[in-house]
Amino acid sequence: MSEDDFERMRGSGNVFRDFGYADADIRQTKAILAAAILKTLDARSWSTRKAEEMTGINHADFARIRRANIRRFSMERLAAILSALGQDVEFSVQVRPRESQPDGFGPLHP
Repeated sequence: MSEDDFERMRGSGNVFRDFGYADADIRQTKAILAAAILKTLDARSWSTRKAEEMTGINHADFARIRRANIRRFSMERLAAILSALGQDVEFSVQVRPRESQPDGFGPLHP
């Protein structure tokens, strides 16, 4: 295949939105929070067991986050884990109609 076989498209900045997920913003926020948790653990050179010892949060939760298995975590839970790691979390929310559907309604993806 050559480069001519592909069409370039500018992404939205949210890969989950680009793939059509209705909950794209939630998925993106959870991914950002999980990445911040991993960055904190890596900066401290902590294993999941060390993180459990220092925070009281089960090491299995840290292991799931390391494997990017964050589906079962709420944004609040991920923020609480960051807080237990000594990090402040600040959310900013904007609400506006979706550009793809003028009425704001559309199909939901799992």
